[in-house]
Amino acid sequence: QVQLIESGGGLVQAGGSLRLSCTASGRAFINCAMAWFRRAPGKEREFVAAINWSGGTRIAYTDSVKGRFTISRSNSMNSVYLEMNSLKPEDTGVYYCAFADRGGITVATMRSSAGYDYWGQGTQVTVSS
Repeated sequence: QVQLIESGGGLVQAGGSLRLSCTASGRAFINCAMAWFRRAPGKEREFVAAINWSGGTRIAYTDSVKGRFTISRSNSMNSVYLEMNSLKPEDTGVYYCAFADRGGITVATMRSSAGYDYWGQGTQVTVSS
């Protein structure tokens, strides 16, 4: 069983920055993939960013965050981070960390919530205009 703990959400003005963290426990931090999804008020959960480090590192972003968000990982900390810059009100939502208990998944699978086996409880990000 993998446990995911997110932190770093909060309230920020448009144009500001936040850094989300997700720490995984219960499994070795190898041959796996992790991602961030978000759910805006009244909307479906959507893919934000993912990182897969089995057989080389692959990273994917949804188009709306490219150039503003950066996903990264720390093996020593069993953690994945989401650096969010130039935040916009439309980035508001609950951000969820997700963990895929296998490596080598395709980029398409990395973008799908169905590709992940474990989920965190979420952290709220609110961007005011």
